[in-house]
Amino acid sequence: MATNRGQFNSRLGFVLAAAGSAVGLGNIWKFPFEVGAGGGAAFVVIYLAFCFLLCFPVMISEIAIGRKTQLNAVGAFKKLGHHNWAWIGLLGILAGVFILSFYNVVAGWAFGYFLQMVQGNFEIGENFGSYISEWESIGLYGLVFMGVTALIVSKGIQGGIEKAAKILMPTLFAMIIGLMIYAFTLENAMAGIEYYLVPDFSEITGEVIYSALGQAFFSLSLGMGALITYGSYVSRKQDIVRSAAMITLTDVSVAFLAGLMIFPLVAFLNSGDMSSVSGGPGLIFATLPGVFEGLGPTLGIVIGAAFFLLLSFAALTSTVSLLEVPVAYLVDEKKIKRPVAVWGMATLIFLLGIPSLLGNGAVEQLTSFMTLYRDGQEQMISFMDFVELIASDTFLPLGGTVIAIFTAYIWKKHNLNAELMEGRETDSQWMMKYINFAVMFFCPLILGAITIITILERFFGIQVF
Repeated sequence: MATNRGQFNSRLGFVLAAAGSAVGLGNIWKFPFEVGAGGGAAFVVIYLAFCFLLCFPVMISEIAIGRKTQLNAVGAFKKLGHHNWAWIGLLGILAGVFILSFYNVVAGWAFGYFLQMVQGNFEIGENFGSYISEWESIGLYGLVFMGVTALIVSKGIQGGIEKAAKILMPTLFAMIIGLMIYAFTLENAMAGIEYYLVPDFSEITGEVIYSALGQAFFSLSLGMGALITYGSYVSRKQDIVRSAAMITLTDVSVAFLAGLMIFPLVAFLNSGDMSSVSGGPGLIFATLPGVFEGLGPTLGIVIGAAFFLLLSFAALTSTVSLLEVPVAYLVDEKKIKRPVAVWGMATLIFLLGIPSLLGNGAVEQLTSFMTLYRDGQEQMISFMDFVELIASDTFLPLGGTVIAIFTAYIWKKHNLNAELMEGRETDSQWMMKYINFAVMFFCPLILGAITIITILERFFGIQVF
């Protein structure tokens, strides 16, 4: 089965592909400003702790289930003899499909900005709102992006996903480090670095801890079946624990370096004043073009184009894994040939993303789609925001919760341990004991709490923190 489905050729290929699944647009713009809002270095410490103490055991569980069964996120649970739990995998597949449907739109923004920077159109930042409402051009960029994603996935594991990861991930690191080093040379760069790294423990609240926990889980691409799927292509000679540690380190490194790249740029634009800095899409798409313009016409084009090309690469590493999850399901369970599954699913997901495409100003009903809550206050959200809330903020932690419960209490820890010992390069008993403890108690309790808190706060306006 494993030979027919394909297999990663090396540990490096698997680690880069799985890390690429985790690395995305959120690492470039969301993480740095979660840090800034959460007390700087103090938030970083909390985030890193959750990555390794909470997310790491769930990641190991997903990879182990995938490698044990050599099947997709749904078929894996069936092969283990627990058909009634296959809904976990189906939930992850649905989450990935809906996430990719709107993620492809944002990837279209990034690719479009790359083209605008090449032309020296720095004024695009001042017209961000009208730009994203131009559904024809954004739709075309998204179509190109989905086409490239499908082309990579259609070539299989070694010839497509692994080969692309070995090119994209090193390039991504090189571009981040290069832009970071250049940003350090700018005037007032140190003010941005201090904002990012000097801790303010007075900012640490229950809400900050909750945000750090959520950022850690979502940034590692857990709960959507991606790592079960990728795990099914892993050799039995590989050490799952060591590979998972390398994946986690790679992902958090990208996020951390992104902060060291972005904050000096913002400090340069604001002449060292970081008091009014805000994050999110507005920073990347509205503010940074002004930074690049300030570097001069030639250098601004080079640095601006490189930055948005970096964003496009980061998005592509994630869209590839998001598409592979439903494709693997169709190939394994429905016996559909890979090329047909890839292009058919890519077309379907692109069509599912049209309401998100139109919900950024082109169609009023989709732009102001429904009223939910944020910080206890009613808030009108777009269709894209609604899909993100359901698929990413709700389905993913729910998926992580039930995967931990399944691993510990249904599959049983002795089966997990037996799978982890295959290919194990070191006999670290304390690590195995912690993984068992975390999967049995820590992970289901904390992730279950995240799920409940999200539902209470966003859907019912009940403030927990």
